[in-house]
Amino acid sequence: MPKFLGTLLRRRMERVPAPAGAVTKLGYLAETEVFRDLTGAEMAELDRMTSMTTCRRGRVFFTPGETGEVLFVLKQGRVNLYRVAADGRKLVTATLGPGTIFGEMSLIGQGMRGSYAEAASECTLCVMSRADLEHLLTTYPRVSLRLVEALAARLESAEARLETLAFKGVPARLAETLLRLADADGEIAGVTHQDLSELVGAYRETTTKALNDFRARGLIDLHRLQIRILDADRLRAVAE
Repeated sequence: MPKFLGTLLRRRMERVPAPAGAVTKLGYLAETEVFRDLTGAEMAELDRMTSMTTCRRGRVFFTPGETGEVLFVLKQGRVNLYRVAADGRKLVTATLGPGTIFGEMSLIGQGMRGSYAEAASECTLCVMSRADLEHLLTTYPRVSLRLVEALAARLESAEARLETLAFKGVPARLAETLLRLADADGEIAGVTHQDLSELVGAYRETTTKALNDFRARGLIDLHRLQIRILDADRLRAVAE
């Protein structure tokens, strides 16, 4: 288990007084879909079970081969799960957003063996051990049901991503990724060409060529670490 995660879990077990951010942690947990059926008292118990930490952008907080089972609840930011090919290329297998539950937990069939977890932006994470999750699931069956629903959604997303990688070319995959990452104003901030190449499973040079083509066609505007979608409808046509 990563050192900082082990420290967090030990502190909870030793019942160290709650930090000033504890109220924020409880608020984060209350907003998580999986825990939506819990009462106030039950949420307070969940609060005592979990630890909260932040990760700066680019930090790899889970690596293949680590021992110990741990579950993460992503509350703020984005996390990339990726694998590394023999030639050193990274293939991002999932990009996770706020509210996602993930980790290495055989109890619920959730695994990350062979995968890395990296903060794609500054992240806030709540962390839970296997023992605490086991207690939660056996004590509150409603959480078990919500967790099954969440894992089913993750599987559906993974299958859709696999279909995209298998049947679409780089321009279509890139267009789909840009549309997914854009905010309500069509802006994508803090993403490099290398980040995009890892997301679409292509070489950086190929991704840059496709981006320049999109710009030449008036689909997007490019600036350093910022992309703005100019014509979402035409970009969506490329993605399809």
